Amino acid sequence: MKKWLALILTCILAVASCAAAWAEAPEKAGSLTVAVTTPLTGNFFTSMWGNGSSDLDVRSMIHGYNLVQWNTSSGVFEHDRAVVSSIRAEKTANGQKYTIVLNDGLAYCDGTKITAWDYAFSFLLTTSPVWEELGANVRYPEFIFGCRNYAAGKSKVLSGVHVPADRMLEVTIDNSYLPFFYQEGLLDCVPYPIAEIAPGLEIADDGDGVYLKGDLTANLLRKSVLSEDGYRTHPKTTSGPYMLVSYEDGKAEFEINPYYKGNSKGKKPAIEKITMLSMASDEMARALKDGTVTLLNKVSDAKVIADCLAMADSGIASADYPRTGLSFISYNADRAPLDDPAVRQAIAYIADRDGVAEETLGGYGMKAAGYYGMGQWMYQLLSGKAQGVKADLQQKVSALKLDEIEAYDRDTEKGAALLDAAGWNLNENGEAFKAGTDLLRYRQTDSGLVPLKLTLAYAQGSAAGPALEGRLADSLKEAGIGLQAKAIDGSDLLNQYYRLSEPEYDMLFLASNFEVVYDPVLNFTTMDGKHVWKTSGLEDEQLWKLAADMRKTQGGDAAAYCRKWLAFEKRFSEILPALPMYTNTYYDFFTDALQDYPVKDTLSWPQAIVGASLTE
Repeated sequence: MKKWLALILTCILAVASCAAAWAEAPEKAGSLTVAVTTPLTGNFFTSMWGNGSSDLDVRSMIHGYNLVQWNTSSGVFEHDRAVVSSIRAEKTANGQKYTIVLNDGLAYCDGTKITAWDYAFSFLLTTSPVWEELGANVRYPEFIFGCRNYAAGKSKVLSGVHVPADRMLEVTIDNSYLPFFYQEGLLDCVPYPIAEIAPGLEIADDGDGVYLKGDLTANLLRKSVLSEDGYRTHPKTTSGPYMLVSYEDGKAEFEINPYYKGNSKGKKPAIEKITMLSMASDEMARALKDGTVTLLNKVSDAKVIADCLAMADSGIASADYPRTGLSFISYNADRAPLDDPAVRQAIAYIADRDGVAEETLGGYGMKAAGYYGMGQWMYQLLSGKAQGVKADLQQKVSALKLDEIEAYDRDTEKGAALLDAAGWNLNENGEAFKAGTDLLRYRQTDSGLVPLKLTLAYAQGSAAGPALEGRLADSLKEAGIGLQAKAIDGSDLLNQYYRLSEPEYDMLFLASNFEVVYDPVLNFTTMDGKHVWKTSGLEDEQLWKLAADMRKTQGGDAAAYCRKWLAFEKRFSEILPALPMYTNTYYDFFTDALQDYPVKDTLSWPQAIVGASLTE
């Protein structure tokens, strides 16, 4: 985290050919149990059914050999030298073409050889229009030349992807998508096995682009991907450092992939077996102390942090790192009363978010003012916390101030005024509402008086639960807003958030950690020709335009990107598709038997665990 500005100033993909250096296989031994607070929901194949952090971690464990990686120490996207021997970029009439040469010897966990055809299949698969028939939340890679026609079913050929040879892949980024600030990150792609996902089909390239020989139908994918033991929840043929051997009752078990050749640093997994499970925050410290778990990941609960830090003399080590995400309340803004921006803003002013943050995090976090996390480089730069910033860049961003974002510091009078003006100014008798005397605000409608009562759901076991049911509900009650907060199953919560099931609550409390390629355009969908924030149902063309403008920044121009990012954050705060609650410092706690675990550098335990070992 210390060189965040060096991180993005030279976002140029390494193009030199480099032979991969494979390390000697370490001695394999031991078993590790990892406890996380976010539930595992079984979305272990793409983010099309949700992108919860625990599912994302599982995907990082079992799907490997990505074409590119984010280098946290040098701060550039670069090709993964364990996978790619060389890469060349050139301008063409259609866009920026990347010619990628793969290393030899790549294989899935069953020994099946991985070639350029596997990566081509990944692009074809995730771009297929069939997924919409299956209710998936599709993020089409529109940056690939020809994607729009292919995804719309107008062409059987994905013209922006070619396979000239078994170890050579060509990908063309469409001119309409350029410039793109994280351009090299668009080559993010892992191989998927056609034999398991689309048995009977083949990939071909007759010169116009890659295509599938055979029909990729909804029925086929229903059986291979969405069945009870399908690739979505129980992928068998994978390419990461570990392979999934069991997933049941929210617990996943992994073993070393014997064919994994190593990561870009030549490191291979040494811990033979890993178990990952979700756990309520109040159980974590005890589980670590009695040896039930070896590693606690992304701990944010103030009490758990304090309890675990107190065990430092008892063989418990720790690592802390700023979160690249936040906790927030997602508004269902397409239904009353939250379809009124005045109500959303009033809640922001009235809710005791500082109190919720303090009760949940103690001194290990802060109230969030925008759609960002304290670990993101944009916040680090504009807050003056980034180190190693060049003087000319510092001068360019000096006029950009985070306090331009409306933080909604608690002001019950402002909140009350907004509610009054929006018509929520009556009591149950139809008389003027009086704070401190009347319990609930009402509004007159054609069908009579309607109370301002809201429902909120959060995941069972959430560390914030007591504060949501107490501090948050009490602060809203003082202003005449009724709030019923309820803990529900984490999978149900995510399904409602991603609108894979009908939302039952007015608001949902969740947490999100952002990907390195920060691209809020992907949060939008198009409905009736309008751009809608998917998870809230809120339509806003201006927010979409600001997000689209942000992504169109020239790579390496950090000052321009920050200027656009600030404009996006200001608009987000104004219309509030969601209410930012807090961002914080994460802590990992583990027994001192776990050695060589550099999570501060990787910010991800699945990456940090490769090369780590367990002592007796």
